[in-house]
Amino acid sequence: MNLADMLSFADIGQLSRIADHYRCECSGHSKHELIQSILQTVGRRDFIDRHVSGISMEDLRFLNTLLFGGRRQFSLEELIACAQASRFTQDAKDRESPREMIARFRQRGWLFNGSTHQTRYLFEVPEDLKRRFREALEIQFRSEVRSAPAEPPVYREEPDMLAADLLLFLRYVCHHDVPLGNEGVMYRRNQLQIMESLHVSEALAGKGWRFGYGRRFKDYPNRFALLYDYAYHSRLIQENGSQLELTESGKTYLEEGKKEPAIELVRFWLRLYKGPIPNLLSLVYWIERCSKQWVTVSSLYGRIESLIKPFYYDTPASIFEERILLMMLHLGMVRIGEDEQRERYVQATPFGHAAVAKLQEK
Repeated sequence: MNLADMLSFADIGQLSRIADHYRCECSGHSKHELIQSILQTVGRRDFIDRHVSGISMEDLRFLNTLLFGGRRQFSLEELIACAQASRFTQDAKDRESPREMIARFRQRGWLFNGSTHQTRYLFEVPEDLKRRFREALEIQFRSEVRSAPAEPPVYREEPDMLAADLLLFLRYVCHHDVPLGNEGVMYRRNQLQIMESLHVSEALAGKGWRFGYGRRFKDYPNRFALLYDYAYHSRLIQENGSQLELTESGKTYLEEGKKEPAIELVRFWLRLYKGPIPNLLSLVYWIERCSKQWVTVSSLYGRIESLIKPFYYDTPASIFEERILLMMLHLGMVRIGEDEQRERYVQATPFGHAAVAKLQEK
């Protein structure tokens, strides 16, 4: 529902609090006057721009979650968790509680209870406000990234290569004996042979800290771990004791030479990585929105760094570079270039634009 609809369902107490917050000049006893006055205030062209430009970082993170949380309605417990997640440090003693943050958003008319008996204890942001917030934030974000003076002389792009390499991986498993070690991991000899057969090769994963980004992320390099997990999740391969084999579905898939839709690989990546990066969808959205043209990687990171929460030993910089940008390259969503001065640039691909639009569909 839009703001006007939600205001009509709100009780006069909440309408009065919203009107008082915006200092609306109207009768506090007339619901009609309160609604019209609030709509007139909030509907001004510069209303959202002024609030976005002056928003605190924690409020921005909370709002960002509400805009891209993947759901239309939130329970109070979910809202409290979102508010807590917007705080990357816990050292401020006098900061407001999550409930106080939620109350402020309600007082601003940015959050409303549901209108039916089933949704009365759920909260949502008016759809028209969501759209206006996204538009205002996009203008602000894009103004803070630097465009390339010209197209980079060299750039890297991987269109459809992940789906093609899925078939090559299945073909290798079909035609080779692939034993598994005690922990269910392929031996390095087989891994090296697979890497040599793929369109995009990677150095094998070393020992050390690797967890959180998928079932086999600790065992295989980033891109191949995603590929392997996708094949396993889709029941195309099976770890049959000490042997890696194709399933019957995998054999049929290979025989028919199917090509996995790229958007399905993107959806799987988002599900796999949203544990350590809960707001991954919003970060992908802002990267795509800010890189319609070639922009510097450094300025893009400078803009969205504050939205990236560290994950154990993964810093915001490593999450941005390795977990998001590089994986978007592998998924065909962006291309990455470099000029003679070693300045790096990024641009969303046509598929990247289409994928983000698809992900925003209800």
